[in-house]
This record gives sequence, structure tokens and C-alpha cells, in this order.
Amino acid sequence: MKSESRSRLQSSVIKWSVFFIGLMIMAFGIVLMIKADIGVAPWDVLHIGLYKQFGLTIGTWSIIIGFLVLFSTSVLSKSWPQIGAFLNMLLVGVFIDLFMLLPFITTPYHLVGRIVMLIAGVAIIGYGIGVYISAKRGAGPRDTLMLVLTEKTGWKVSRTRLGMEVIVLSVGFLLGGPVSLGTFLFGFTIGPIVGVTLPHCEKIMEKFLRVSNTTIQAEMTISK
Repeated sequence: MKSESRSRLQSSVIKWSVFFIGLMIMAFGIVLMIKADIGVAPWDVLHIGLYKQFGLTIGTWSIIIGFLVLFSTSVLSKSWPQIGAFLNMLLVGVFIDLFMLLPFITTPYHLVGRIVMLIAGVAIIGYGIGVYISAKRGAGPRDTLMLVLTEKTGWKVSRTRLGMEVIVLSVGFLLGGPVSLGTFLFGFTIGPIVGVTLPHCEKIMEKFLRVSNTTIQAEMTISK
């Protein structure tokens, strides 16, 4: 029983650590896209548009919009959001603002450099998504809303996601958010990228947890 309790505790610590690392990786990719300055993901178009019109920081707007999304989701589903969704909302915004402050992440002078930074940002976001989802600590606020709307409307997930992002993108564009090459590159590639990174991250997570459990069992056997 002691071994099982310790194993559960260690598995929980590992999963939460991987969850936080995944959010940090994802936020770093978002900042690379922002700094590339040739378009960002639809939700970030909205965050940057709000930042341009009303001040505060991009990360702060990410948190505020995330809170409103979580609140809307709770009203629609008549249930409290998962702790993972709340932490996702909060930490991604904090990480974005911290990475934006790093002096060595600057916009490249040449277009080729900016395109390379953009592509790197999209790939890193995709891997960050794979990492944090593999921890199975809960979906982000926007994905949670998407799932609830899918359940309420009976639409396919792809149709619901497209509808949400078109609305968000339109509002962000009207507010002055940057819609360009990066916006469309993200839209067309992030799904396939996550389709590759998520299974890979899940396999690593399963292997890591298996090794952790084996180590605990070996230590308990030796202690006896």
C-alpha cells in the first residue's frame, strides 16, 4: 500500500511538472511568432489587438480573455472548470510576458530570418501542446469551450473550432491585430504538427512513468 501511495504521488508530481513545462514551451513558441512580426495565431491576433487599443500586456490580455472563456464555459456546462484549465489560462499569460522581456529575443532584420523564426515558433507551439496534453491535467480554456460548444450545438469539432477562430480573428483584426503569413501558416499546420508531436510525447510520458514506478518498486524491495 505504501508503494502504491508513493507511486501515485510521484506520478502526479511528474505529470504536473510536464504540464508546466509544456505550457512554458508553448508560450515560448507564441513569443517567437510575435517577435517574427509576420502574423500570429488567431487568438493572439485578438490579444495583440486588445493590447494595441487598451494597453496592459499581451500576456495580461491572454489571461483576461482566458478567464472570460472559462466563465462562459462554466455557464454553458453548469460546472466548475478543471484546475488544469485555470492554470493553463494563468501560466501561459505569465510565461508570454516573461519571454517578451528577454532582450535576446528580437525581430530579425531580414525577412528570411523572420520566416525562420516564425516556422520555429509554430513548431515549438505544436510540441508544447503535445507535451502539456500528454500530462493529461486538463485542456486549456479555449479547447474546453470548443468541446462544450460542440456538445451543445451538435457540430463537428473541426466546424466549431473554425467558427470560434474566424470570430476571434475578425475581432482581433478590427482591433489592429497582426494578420499575415504566420496566421495562415499556423492555421494550416498546427493540426498536423500536433498530430505528430502528441503521440510522441504520450509515448515518452508512458515510458517515463513506467521507469519511475519500476524504480520505486525496486527501492521498496531493497528496503525490505
